[in-house]
Amino acid sequence: MKMNLIQPFISAADCVLATALNGPTKIGDLTMEQTEYRRRGCAVRVLIHGEIEGRIILDMAPDTAILVARALGGEEIEASGQIVSETIFELANMIIGNAVTLLNDRGYKFKVLPPERYEDSEAGSNRTDTEETAIYFDTACGSIFLDICMRYNLRPRPERIPALGD
Repeated sequence: MKMNLIQPFISAADCVLATALNGPTKIGDLTMEQTEYRRRGCAVRVLIHGEIEGRIILDMAPDTAILVARALGGEEIEASGQIVSETIFELANMIIGNAVTLLNDRGYKFKVLPPERYEDSEAGSNRTDTEETAIYFDTACGSIFLDICMRYNLRPRPERIPALGD
């Protein structure tokens, strides 16, 4: 298992969720997934390309998403789909930002694409060189799921071709 690629996301999620939701989190079972991820409700996907590649899905039941939006908003909000979606996107940004810092400190070079709404039909196929790990966090707002699918990019870099006159 490539825990050095997965652990930064788990650590970042644990820290961000505990801080943002003002309460302790409990990390649930860590499982290696054999099948494609099936969303549970409000799900966001973040893609990563470069020396390491993959995707991270942050997912929660609709009721949990509303409670998370209220906790992050700091006030009683209406259960508007727009506000809840924007809040979940921002939570994903906070988690990924923390994980990216850890991965950058280890010397990996990659690009993170902005979060996007995740639909089950967008999953794509699992590759034999990609490890997919599912974990959930119990929070005061409910269970929040994190599905991490990462791999090393094994494509060789193109050889440098000297320019004329080199």
